[in-house]
Amino acid sequence: MEPSDQAYTNEEQLIEDKFQELLNGYLNSNHRKKVEIIERAFKFAKEAHKGIRRRSGEPYILHPIAVARIVSQEIGLGSTSICAALLHDVVEDTEYTVEDIENHFGKKIASIVDGLTKISGGIFGDQASAQAENFRRLLLTMSEDIRVILIKMADRLHNMRTLGSMLPSKQYKIAGETLYIYAPLAHRLGLFAIKTELEDLAFKYEHPEAYNQIKQKIAETEESRQQIYNNFAKPIVAKLKELGFDFEMKARVKSIYSIWNKMESKHIPFEEVYDLYAVRIIFKCPNEADEKKECWTIYSVITDIYKLHPERTRDWVSRPKANGYKALHLTVMGPDGNWIEVQIRSEKMDEIAERGFAAHWKYKVGNSDEESELDIWLKTIKDILEHPEPNAIDFLDTIKLNLFSTEIFVFTPKGDLITLPKDATALDLAFTLHSDLGFHCIAAKVNHRLVPLSQKLHSGDQVEILTSKSQTPKEEWLNLVTTAKARSRLLAALRKDRRKIIAKGEAQLKEFLESNHIELNNELMTKILSNLGLQHRDDLLFKIGNEEITLNENIKKIIKGKSLNPFMRYLKLSFGNSNKNEQPKAPAPQQPTIDRKQTYILRDENGVKNYKVADCCCPIPGDDVLGYVEDDETVVVHKRECPVAMRLKSSFGPRLVSTQWEASESLSFPAKIEIQGIDRMGILNEITRVISNELMIDMRGLSIQANEGVFNGTVNIMVHDTRVVESLCNKLCKIKGVQKAARCKE
Repeated sequence: MEPSDQAYTNEEQLIEDKFQELLNGYLNSNHRKKVEIIERAFKFAKEAHKGIRRRSGEPYILHPIAVARIVSQEIGLGSTSICAALLHDVVEDTEYTVEDIENHFGKKIASIVDGLTKISGGIFGDQASAQAENFRRLLLTMSEDIRVILIKMADRLHNMRTLGSMLPSKQYKIAGETLYIYAPLAHRLGLFAIKTELEDLAFKYEHPEAYNQIKQKIAETEESRQQIYNNFAKPIVAKLKELGFDFEMKARVKSIYSIWNKMESKHIPFEEVYDLYAVRIIFKCPNEADEKKECWTIYSVITDIYKLHPERTRDWVSRPKANGYKALHLTVMGPDGNWIEVQIRSEKMDEIAERGFAAHWKYKVGNSDEESELDIWLKTIKDILEHPEPNAIDFLDTIKLNLFSTEIFVFTPKGDLITLPKDATALDLAFTLHSDLGFHCIAAKVNHRLVPLSQKLHSGDQVEILTSKSQTPKEEWLNLVTTAKARSRLLAALRKDRRKIIAKGEAQLKEFLESNHIELNNELMTKILSNLGLQHRDDLLFKIGNEEITLNENIKKIIKGKSLNPFMRYLKLSFGNSNKNEQPKAPAPQQPTIDRKQTYILRDENGVKNYKVADCCCPIPGDDVLGYVEDDETVVVHKRECPVAMRLKSSFGPRLVSTQWEASESLSFPAKIEIQGIDRMGILNEITRVISNELMIDMRGLSIQANEGVFNGTVNIMVHDTRVVESLCNKLCKIKGVQKAARCKE
């Protein structure tokens, strides 16, 4: 047999084996067994993708099989979803149409495949932020059939698991998009296992060094952690067995991404992350009505043995989260003196926690309202879609407002229970109840006490909204609202008012120009905008209509070429008017086109940088960075975790380039260190001595305030790279009284 024939046979065998694994998993589930249609879908997809390979070199058909396996075994869906997963790329990548799918497999599967095909572009494709239309389509399709987004989740999860074969710039784009859109969506749908894996995989490609360090440290502390857990669990296990519980108790380590998040937000090293793991107790409960009672019995057992943290009990059994999550959480003092979180769940609660709303279908009986919270959320999404943001990024941010929210529960005067995101204001509630209430809202009564619109609400508040017919929406209200619905409705109303003012401004400008015999063209408009520091034509017309800009002699001067720009005026005064016979300037040299597929080396030759540092995050050598290529081919460097970079990754993928710092000791970059500690005589002297004398660091500024024996301060320094900053922070922390020294997040 020829080697190529042998390879082909091996590949065929591999494809068959993988499909068999998918079928076996399906047969072991409790779904109705519809093997025939799954086998037909597999053969159809295999034939359609024949000869096509993925970037990794493997046959393309292995990807749909893997996605179908995630759909079946990790999300728990049935034959319709498995078939749609096997066929999800057929319409997009081959000659077949949605009609062909419908003829072979029926309307339901065809409509899911059609939904998946529609959302493959836009926010999830190469043409990213171009328009929000595709993301809108995703959410509309999702509100019609939730299986579309569940299969899309599985598709993204498999792409993340196989991201290693992609170019670095593509990896950043996909990883950023995953953290920005998919992880919050997975969270909202209750797919916690998938959300955690997506976050960890995205983090692995964005910060490989930090990922490996944390992974190694988790492995190194495994033995001591296990010992502490055994000591903690022993008395609880004995007592629960004595009471006749059938249960499983295990320790679950936090995800690498959430550990890193905690280290970053609290400026602490790995060793100081004390809640590295949570303990989970999962009990069997044949009668669902007893779940709540049994959760509280287990709670009593634990609190009889260990001291309870009074402020960290979370009862999501009585009132589940909006994504369906149910559990009883408590935090107790462990035998080693550290707080340990314990999560108590029944088997059903655990499955819903891991698999989200997909698991509800397994348990749903008759007309149960298990999905009502999801339906409410999808209704909110539909509501936002009817009042869409014109800007894609703003639209995504509006949607994200409601993806990661923690809930509070408030009551209307009639006793109706309303779910709102944490930090929601009285104005948010007004919009939640009805848009007209929001538009005319003047104040609220919280627990019978008069409060302003900006009042933050808390769980258990009884809230009455007060209105006035003369009240109209205000621009500053945008700072008061936190819910997506309130924001989208408010923006729509303001845009309506804004259009009227713009029309008025346009009429005033036209009249002014005509009376002065001036013709308006693009060049003239650009000149006026740049002199007034405005970006868009509508901004100018709005300010004229709103009487913020008066059309007078100054505007005439701008139009006739006399710039009001103070800097230009200074140049003219200092150096005189330019010679009229002077030759026109040569055009600026064209920047060479950046190769997005190569890693771009960040250099500084004789003070001339081949990049720009982003003002939003001010990266320095040693930071994990990526480049964003502007229209003129200038590379702007951002930290990979910078919020602006997050938005760029999800919206401007083709403009990203992988970057690497060139090693250089001659260059210095600004950095800011934050210091906190207990005040004492001479501590300031010691801090400056360590910085300037011991480490020979160029210090540019020091600001320290002391109050009631505690001091806070910042130090501005010039450094070569992040290693110098880390070394300085470690040295400062050794000074007696210094509690914390960490680089500020810009």
